[in-house]
Formats: sequence, C-alpha cells, structure tokens
Amino acid sequence: MITRFGSLFAGHVDFEDIGLDATALNDRWLPDEHLATVFDKAEAIAGVMDRLDYETFWMAEHHFQREGYECIPNLMLFAVHLAHLTKKLKIGCGFNIAPMWNPLRMAEDYATADILTDGRVVFGVGRGYHTREVETFDAPIIDQDANRELFEEQVEVMFKAFNERSFSHHGKHYNIPPDVPYRGYDLKEITLVPRPKYLPVECYQPVVGGSQRAMDFMVKHGIKGMIGGGAAAGGATMDVVRRWRETLAKAGKETELGGDLIIGFSIHLADTEEKAMSEARLFFEENMKMFAPLGFFHGLSDEQIVALGDPSRARSAGLPSIEDGVRAGSWLCGPPELVAEKINNIQEMYPGLTQINVGSVVGTPQKVILEQLEWFGKEVMPQFKNQGNVAVPADN
Repeated sequence: MITRFGSLFAGHVDFEDIGLDATALNDRWLPDEHLATVFDKAEAIAGVMDRLDYETFWMAEHHFQREGYECIPNLMLFAVHLAHLTKKLKIGCGFNIAPMWNPLRMAEDYATADILTDGRVVFGVGRGYHTREVETFDAPIIDQDANRELFEEQVEVMFKAFNERSFSHHGKHYNIPPDVPYRGYDLKEITLVPRPKYLPVECYQPVVGGSQRAMDFMVKHGIKGMIGGGAAAGGATMDVVRRWRETLAKAGKETELGGDLIIGFSIHLADTEEKAMSEARLFFEENMKMFAPLGFFHGLSDEQIVALGDPSRARSAGLPSIEDGVRAGSWLCGPPELVAEKINNIQEMYPGLTQINVGSVVGTPQKVILEQLEWFGKEVMPQFKNQGNVAVPADN
C-alpha cells in the first residue's frame, strides 16, 4: 500500500531554452553565478515538500557539469543545511558515488550528518555513470568490472565501520588499519568516530541493469532498491521487481511484490492528459538529450544518439516522445483524478510497494517543479497517505 511520497532532484538549474531544437547539450557552458542557483532552487523545493508533508527529498551527487544539469557535488553537506531549514522532511542521498570517495570518509560524513540532523538524512550509494566524473577522481568506470569490484569492497568497509565497535579490513583496495605502531601498541583494529546515531543504517542503491550479482550484493547488506529517476531512469519492469522479491526470499526475507523498493515516476498534472503531455514535452526532450547518450534510453541507434546532439537533425531522427513515456508507465500525466487512478493501478500491481517518488525531469523550470509538487501534494497525495488511517469499528 503506497502511503509515502518523495521526489528526486538531480540538481539542474533553469535554462533559457530547452528541447530538441534548443542549444545542444555539449554547447552549454553556464556562468558560475548561474550554476550556483541550484542551491536556492533546491531550498525552494525542500520548503514546499516539507510544508506539504512529503517524506523524502532525494538529491544526486555529481561533479564538473558546466552545462548545468547536475550541479550538487556533496549531498551530505547540503543535507545538513536543508535539514536545518525544514522541520520534518528527510533528505535522501540518491546517491553518494562511492568510487569517488574514501569509504571511511563517506562513513564519517554520513555519521556526522545523522547526528546533526537527528536521523533525517537517508543514506544511499551508487557506482556512478559519468566517465568525466568518476575517472577524474582516479577511479574506474569505463572498466565496469573494476568499478563494481571497487564499489563492493567500499560498501563492505562502510558497513563494517557502521556496525562494529572496532574492525579491520584487508582487501584488494584497502588495508584498514595499516600495520603500524601507535602510542605504544601495534594497531590491529580501528573505530569509526562518530558512528551513526541510528543503527542499522537504512541504505538505498539504484537498480539500473537489474543484474543478479547486484541484487545479491544489495540483499546481503540489507540495502533497499530505487527504480526510476536519475541513474535509474526508465521505470520499473515486472521482471526486475519479481527477481528482486525472489532474491529477498532466497535470503530468508519474504515480501509482497514491490517490498523494499522505491519506484520513481515523472509526473505532470494538467486539466487533461493531452494538455499535460503538451506542457511537459520540452522537459521530456531536454531530459532525453542529457540521459540518452549515457545509455538510459534503451533501443536508440548510434545514428539517433548522434542526431540528438544536433538541433538541426534531432526533430527528424525518430526519437522517443513523451507519449511513449506515458504508454510505458514511467510518466504519469493528466488531471489529479487520472494520476491517482494510475497510482492505484501501480499499488495493485505491486502490493508490497509502500513508497514512490514523483517529480519533474531534468530541464523543468523551478516554477513548474514547485507548482507540480504543490498540486500533487494537495490533490493526489492525501488520497494515499490516509489509506493506512481508516478507522476500524470496535466489536460490540
């Protein structure tokens, strides 16, 4: 039963022009002052969400994006700031990209944020997908096997640090602690200081390709999955959700379909479904310009990807449309009653699903994001948040 709602903001600034006919993605180079507006934009989104009782505001970690699409480099630092501007809203790390961190520094930073916000920061980890970001931080991403190997060892280190009063780890990439003398004794174990206030640490990871290795690893560490939005674009598929439940069951955790998952959807409310699609069309196109070259729009040919980067060719390249997104179920468009009906269908399909993300894609202006969150929060969300509060008559 869906009763909890969040939204993911990848960290884009407002643009002067958007869509297939607008400035090519690689030609955008915004001034520093413009790029820094992402922080005011995120504050405004968090304020609306907090006021309307959304549960979690998710943000994404990214670096070096002069184009203005994903401009927040440190989620935990910013989360502490946002928590002090809001009252109840949780701030989600969607996601801290582990290969660009030392795992002990990430664990320390999260523990500090957990204490300073009294548990309002939700931990999340990912492997990354931008070569410009990950490789610049001297970590592998082109070599996917090396990336996953490093990531898995980093997560092992972090969960040891969270869960054990003192620990050691001796792997391929990390030797913790080094075998050195310290104040009259030989160092054999080390303690994370501080450790998180709330244990066990709730952690999320994107489910992108849905490989069995990734699912097995997540379930082993009690990590929950997020499908849809940001790195996990494209919406949920029944096959992935079924295999996730089967993986949990093999580990001894029985759930209904959709358990331990968050599924994300792009939404746009308007008086009719047609009007909603018309209003959101350019947002869909700008988002596709950003994510299709990174492999998150499946089925596109090399020729279509090249054409997508050329405003003079993109419109005639046979690219996907927002209507395709609506048919696939990753976009929920229309008046509040139709969007609510679609969410009802989702919870019937996935009875174990308790939380979804709803939001606007990269390219959507701040004004529209705030309007959509306000409208959804007032006219759609209450229908579901109150599901669990139905009074049951007492026996006579």
